[in-house]
Amino acid sequence: MPPEVAAPARAAAGLAIPAPWRAAALRLALVWLGIVIAFLWDWAAMADQWWNSSTYNHILLVPVIITWLVWQRLPEVLQLAPQACRWALLPFALAVLGWVLGSFAGFNLVKQAAVVAMLPISALLVLGPRACAGLLFPLAYTVFLVPFGDELVPPLQMITAKLTIWLVGLSGIPAVVDGVFIDTPAGLFEVAEACSGVKFLIAMIALGTLVANIGFRSRGRRAAFMALCVVVPILANGVRAWGTIFAAQYVGAEKAAGIDHLIYGWIFFGIVIAAVLGLSWRHFDRSLDEAAIDPAAINADPRLARWEAPVSQVPGLLGVAAALVLGGIAWSVAGQNLAAPMPRQIFLPEVPGWQRTDYAPAAPWQPRADGSEHSLLGSYVDAQGRRVDVFFALYAAQGEGREPGGFGQGALTPGGDWSWASGGPAIGAAKSERLIHNGTTERLALTWYRSGGLLGGSNLRLKLAGIADHLLLRPRPVSMLILSAERSPAVDPESALRDFHAALSDPGPWMDRIAEPR
Repeated sequence: MPPEVAAPARAAAGLAIPAPWRAAALRLALVWLGIVIAFLWDWAAMADQWWNSSTYNHILLVPVIITWLVWQRLPEVLQLAPQACRWALLPFALAVLGWVLGSFAGFNLVKQAAVVAMLPISALLVLGPRACAGLLFPLAYTVFLVPFGDELVPPLQMITAKLTIWLVGLSGIPAVVDGVFIDTPAGLFEVAEACSGVKFLIAMIALGTLVANIGFRSRGRRAAFMALCVVVPILANGVRAWGTIFAAQYVGAEKAAGIDHLIYGWIFFGIVIAAVLGLSWRHFDRSLDEAAIDPAAINADPRLARWEAPVSQVPGLLGVAAALVLGGIAWSVAGQNLAAPMPRQIFLPEVPGWQRTDYAPAAPWQPRADGSEHSLLGSYVDAQGRRVDVFFALYAAQGEGREPGGFGQGALTPGGDWSWASGGPAIGAAKSERLIHNGTTERLALTWYRSGGLLGGSNLRLKLAGIADHLLLRPRPVSMLILSAERSPAVDPESALRDFHAALSDPGPWMDRIAEPR
């Protein structure tokens, strides 16, 4: 290997840092410290997920990876003079606005993505476009600090269930699939949230992105490798679930589950990672000793010069950025303090053709409505003896800790005896879900949200309505209605809920009657 090729990698250890870069690095460190302090609660929430959630444990390595990526590029980056970039204030303002909107909607993912985005944007502001062009990939890799992926769990559960039942059929095991439940002679198996494969998928995407940058020049090869990193974990998770069911036919369900967590959970997926990397290794078209960036090309690029500003402007730009942060926090606090007038007590109104009765489910069921000012759970019965359970919750506003459509809120409480089976039949504009209690009792639940003129089961539309209310500092109540019925030999829950829904005519005015201040 020619010494000049390997020199940059070896030179970093004893490299002298020029004075302009020492000053720029100190400024950036102080700016990032200020961002962490200003949004400490969001960073603490992310750190809690990194440490305590197995889905996001891999993120603990991301800061180490970013540091290594910067170190790898350091000899070349130091050949780029740090400047400033006043245009970075625009995306920084958008990031602050994104945090405000996420705060108004009680949407932690949006808030966390916004505060993470402030890191590379502030680097652009402090270091300028040329230096950030050299650090583009390490700065972009900060996106993996955001704990995202929970939104993928339901579709991944369904994909895994379909793959598993297909493989089970090929292996000659008689089985029946019902949503995410697979019934076999060895027992009933559930493709639970933990079995969706989401933790391995997002970790594989993070690893694949790193490897694609290090090992490939060709964009086509990078795209093909990333597709492999998405498809293979999903298929492998289906094989893992099938392996558990297959083993259970011979050793029993309990022992097979233990094997699954030990062998398939660690060894199997380790082999999958090794297989993906081994298959791709021969197609790498970038030498490990090759410089990560070309500082001469970056310095010669006239487009970057248009975005540069003198270093002397950095203090003023940081002052504007600080004002944006303080203004965003003040706006968020004002919006979070909104509260619509509430009734002292709420009652479930009469429904034509249905009578109020005691709540007595075959399997205990209690929806969750954290942060609500009022909530009610009752039952109605018709002349045929069909029972419909009604849950109603009323909120003075949406916000942090008051999220009717948030994770763990509504018909299905995480960690309980009820599990999500599949989506249910479409009835009105409600969100429809089939729930199963310990694999035996089935319940169909319909959820509506009400905010002003909004009525429907879309959590996204509910959050957008909440954002609009907070932006306009307009206090408006929010309510959640869940109609639910258990399946029994004498009751078809879909038929009962359709008839109850028809008796209401329009759930919106009925919900408004309950929420009306008295």
